[in-house]
This record gives sequence, structure tokens and C-alpha cells, in this order.
Amino acid sequence: MASHTSDPQLGLAVLKAFLAEKSPLGPLRVMAERVGRFFQVPLPGFKPYIVFGPEAVRKVLITERKKFLWRNHDPVADLLNRGVLVTDGEEHDHYRALMEPALSHQSLPAYTEMMCRQTDRVSAAWKDGETIDMLVEGRKIALLIIMDALFNLDAWDDIPKIWQPILKTIDYISPGPWILWRNIPRPGYKKHIKALDEYLYQIIKTRRAQLSTSHLPLSTDLLQHLIDSGLPDPIIRDQMLTMLIAGHDTSTALLAWTFALLGQHPAILAQLTSDLDSAPEGEHPHLLDEVIKESLRLYPPIHIGNRIMAEDASFGEGQTIPTHARMFYSIFLTHRDPQIWEKAESFCPERFARGRKTPPMSYIPFGGGPRACIGAAFGQQEARIVIARLLQTFNFELVNKKIHPHMGATLEPRPGVMMKVTKK
Repeated sequence: MASHTSDPQLGLAVLKAFLAEKSPLGPLRVMAERVGRFFQVPLPGFKPYIVFGPEAVRKVLITERKKFLWRNHDPVADLLNRGVLVTDGEEHDHYRALMEPALSHQSLPAYTEMMCRQTDRVSAAWKDGETIDMLVEGRKIALLIIMDALFNLDAWDDIPKIWQPILKTIDYISPGPWILWRNIPRPGYKKHIKALDEYLYQIIKTRRAQLSTSHLPLSTDLLQHLIDSGLPDPIIRDQMLTMLIAGHDTSTALLAWTFALLGQHPAILAQLTSDLDSAPEGEHPHLLDEVIKESLRLYPPIHIGNRIMAEDASFGEGQTIPTHARMFYSIFLTHRDPQIWEKAESFCPERFARGRKTPPMSYIPFGGGPRACIGAAFGQQEARIVIARLLQTFNFELVNKKIHPHMGATLEPRPGVMMKVTKK
């Protein structure tokens, strides 16, 4: 049997943690500390199993992965339809094979100049001494980069038009009352999702029209690969929306959390800035990678994996998850497990300088196995380039010290990352 909050004292501790942190992350931590790496949440109408730790993660992502289905009956599947993120088996493999070339390691150098340029376009609007929100500004940068890289589209003039539809679409798939009541009325989303759909379909239509009048390949971007494969427009839309939402929202969270953590640790910020200023042109200091890795450890943008059981799976004696049950594997808890990580709750980039000596599958910010994040290399390069560019151009000082993680589609810093920027 799974352990849960039938113990009144444990239930009280869970409630206190929720009230204190205003997030399910607090209760999850309490359950992990008191119960262990396998437990069940006993909410009315919602009793998912939670697992974490290297052994469980390896089972879910690699050794028994076919028992854990990605496609759920939730708003994510409703929104993305046949997107690569929410399909299984051969269908998923087909879409992924079509999309991987645009995000391969070989394609990354071609994006460097563009990433710098888009970063500069956003930061050029910052006034010297102004306080900006890196959650908002990071999203602008990430949107411009993903649209340019995947669809060969300059979205600068489109941002005001698509900003609200994108935020509402992200909110639509974020945790909410629908978890307990699947068919709860959700007014206010349809028109925004429709607006985003129309925007994407227009991009497809424009590209097809360009192809009809040209005898030469227009691009080698993701959109072109999808069109060349012969996929119908609705399926292309599904892949575009998947990559647009997943690709930019994860980068937004990573950028925002990295600046939040650097702002909270000014000595590390000063050292990184100094290292960047003295680094040879085109090179990044080791500390930059260490900071990014540690940010991803503490606040992985995709902090939890959601699955439906295709068949029973055992996680130890008396710890079986039955067929059709909902299961989550927690990246957040795995990354903060004190049995694995020394000073697990502390921001210590130097832990990655010594070389990672933790068990395999204990650090999984991009998942793992055959379905590891398709944009992992792209996202890490983007973070390196954007953070370096900004720190070489501006000085940053964190204004709001109290920041908490919010469980949305990604793990976001709320109420934002307010930083005073001064030009160098």
C-alpha cells in the first residue's frame, strides 16, 4: 500500500506547509521528509502517486518507460492535441525524428548571432537606473529567439498581439481546480487560444505561399521540416504550439531564476561578472555553466513529470502503482534530496565545478532516456549567451528579496524578479 496523510499529525504538517508556501511544493517536501520516495496524495477525487529519486526516475524514463504513458486526459492534451509532447509510441517517434534536425548540436552555432541580437533588442529599451522584471523581460527575449530559430520569423512587432494569448494559454495548462474537477467551466480561455491558433496557421499559410513561388529551399528551420514531411496543417500547428509554449516558457523560467539567484548571492554575481569581462571573446567562463546548472537543480522549469499507468509498476515491496492510476515523478524532490545532495537547499554553483559525483538520474532538468527534452542543448546555449550578454552590458541589483516558486506550466519565480539595471 502507498503511504499517505492518514496520520493526523502528518496531515497537519502538510496543511501548514501549504499555507506557509502557498504552493504544493511545501506539502510535497513534507511528505518526502516524513514518508519517503513513494507516497500517494489523498485529496478527494485526486489521489496520484508520487515517486522521486534516481532509481524511480530510471524506471519511469528508461527501464520500464512503456508502462508510463505521456498522454493524459487533461488540458495539456486538449491544447496540444497530437503534439510531440503528448503522444506515445510510433507517433511520437515520427514527429520527434522530423523535428530533431532543427535543434541538433550541429545547428546551434548558426543561432549565436541571432540570440545576441534579440537580447540586445529587448535590453535596448531599458533605461539606465530603471527597475525591470526579469520574468517579463526574459520572456520577451525567449519568445523572439524561439520564433526566429524555429519559424524563421521576426516576432518583434507581433509580441503585443500574442503576449496575452500566450500567457492565457500557459495559464490554461497550469495546475488549478480542474485537477479536482476535470469538467469545471473555464471561461476566458477560448478566444485567446483561438487567437494563438490563427497566428500559427497564418505563419504556415505564409510559408506555403512562399514555397509555391520559389524553386529554392527557403529555410532549414523546424517549420520547413514539418512542411516538407507532408504533415497536414493541424498536425503542424500542434508541433509548432508545443515547441512555442514548451520552448520559450522553460527558457523564461531558467533566465528569471538564474537572475534571482545571482541577485540573492551578490558575491557570486560579482565573480561571474568579473569572469565574463575577462574571458576571451566568444568564450564563456566555467562559472557561467556552473551557475546555470545549479539554477536548474534548485528550480527545474519542468519540475514534475505527469504520467498515466499503462500497466502495474512496482517500486518496492508493497509499493505498486496500478494500471490507469495517475503518477508523478518529482524532478524538484530528486534535485533536493539530502541523501544525494550536500546542502541540498543551498545555491552552491561550485558543486558542479568539482565534477558531479551524484548517482546517474539524480540530475534530470531535461528529463532523460529516449524522450529527454528535444531542446535541451538549444536551451542551455540560449541561457549561456543571453546571461553573458546581459551581464557584460549591465549591472544588476535585486530589488525584491522575497521570491517564491509558483507551480505553473513551469516553475516560475513570483511575484517576479525586480532588478535595478545600470549600464556599464
